[in-house]
Amino acid sequence: MRPTFSKTYSRRHFLGTAAATSLAFTLLPSRVWGANERLRIAGVGVGGKGSSDIDQAGTLGDVVALCDCDDKPLQAKLAKFSGAKPYYDFRRMFDEMAGKIDAVTISTPDHTHALAAALAIQRGLHVYVQKPLTHDVWEARWLRNLAREHKVVTQMGNQGTADDGLRRGVEVVRAGALGPVREVHVWTNRPSWPQSPGVIARPTDTPAIPANVHWEEFIGPAPMRPYHPAYHPFAWRGWWDFGTGAMGDMGCHTANLPFMALELDHPTALRAESEPPNSETFPGWATVFYEFAARGARPPVKLTWYEGKLPTGTKNLPPLDLFHGEKPSDSGCLIVGDKGVLYSPSDYGSDWKLLPGDRYAGFVAPTPSLARNGQGDQGQKNEWIHAIRGGPKPFSNFDYASLLTETILLGNVAIRAGVPLGWDGPGFRFTSSGRDAERFLRREYRSGWTA
Repeated sequence: MRPTFSKTYSRRHFLGTAAATSLAFTLLPSRVWGANERLRIAGVGVGGKGSSDIDQAGTLGDVVALCDCDDKPLQAKLAKFSGAKPYYDFRRMFDEMAGKIDAVTISTPDHTHALAAALAIQRGLHVYVQKPLTHDVWEARWLRNLAREHKVVTQMGNQGTADDGLRRGVEVVRAGALGPVREVHVWTNRPSWPQSPGVIARPTDTPAIPANVHWEEFIGPAPMRPYHPAYHPFAWRGWWDFGTGAMGDMGCHTANLPFMALELDHPTALRAESEPPNSETFPGWATVFYEFAARGARPPVKLTWYEGKLPTGTKNLPPLDLFHGEKPSDSGCLIVGDKGVLYSPSDYGSDWKLLPGDRYAGFVAPTPSLARNGQGDQGQKNEWIHAIRGGPKPFSNFDYASLLTETILLGNVAIRAGVPLGWDGPGFRFTSSGRDAERFLRREYRSGWTA
């Protein structure tokens, strides 16, 4: 089924210049702010991660509007930004505040990221959107094209991108310290919320909607279902309709270093092994295998993602010999080259070491080639606002972030499809075994929740 949008997008418009490299596409914002001119900033989703997102953005401009479907976090944030106008429906906020907002942070549950961002971009607003950029694969491509069309400054919230350690790691890999890289392994400590096997069906009881929760606005473009605390405020991550599971939650963090360092493009094939999926919640464990084609002189790469605990009860991890005696961390990545391995034991790629250690004794890092930030989460907002003012475009702009998000979310498609898939990224279509899987690329938006 296909969502109906108020604007019809041709296939050519949607695909855009899909073959363009993620960091090469440049658009200047439609307007550049002066050094002393204050930006007017709104926050959509201001609880949880959204709380720090709007706080950090608020140090760089004036917060003029706040929106959340839950009055509790909304009122808490209004106590800090007393001049902001409150909303619980971002559609109404964008309509009523037209011409009064310049930039927006979006930190809602995954299923409303794309719609809120699209409505903002179509109004010429610069957007900062939490990871994963979108809930569906199609939406990631859609937002990339909209951002290019409207010439807005964009940033996805995977804060490790702003860490100097990740940027040093990118430089080391690109400089050839590992030799040709042919495989990557990424694992996570997620899920850390209820999902399969513990939860595989919707609750049957229907408690009253709390007075502070605006349920229609929480559901947004997803299919309507009765309120239950099993979904809000946090456990939505484990449900297909609202979240993106372990891959969506952490893939744009933990796979970020290898994806950027190797300048990976669209995968050409992928498959998944997992607990048998159910129609409501993500599986208790999954392993996803990606294949990427050669990029110039770089060889093809196989990337494997690991999540959850296996039926044996053991954590799903890469082969232990790849760690060269190091203890596997709860989350991390391994970039395996012909000469050695880069092992990052962190979610964000900010810390790493070269293995085996004796082979790299006395290693001298290459001359820095990437700009340094070093301010983490706040640094991502600084980059975003600086770019709005005419500075360099942010590292996790939508040209890059949409490709990373598409790739990560294709893993969820592979889990649901249950068969090997060939993928034509520039053409946005499956090349083998994918006809039935196409329905997982894009969902139908509920009536009244369109862009």
